[in-house]
Amino acid sequence: MLTQRPRGTSDILPGEVEKWQRLEGVARQTFRRYHFQETRTPMFEHTELFARGVGETTDIVTKEMYTFTDRG
Repeated sequence: MLTQRPRGTSDILPGEVEKWQRLEGVARQTFRRYHFQETRTPMFEHTELFARGVGETTDIVTKEMYTFTDRG
């Protein structure tokens, strides 16, 4: 089964990963120096949050988002 990345995203491949890691390292050192702490937020949000903010019929909501329906 061949998987495709979602439209609008890109893979970070070897050669580029190392550049990102260097940048992230410098950012972490800088943040630490000024006593900032790392926060990790969810990689996804409720569709309603965006629909309320930009409108249910905008391209962002109708074409550029994936909405997953669950039983809850």
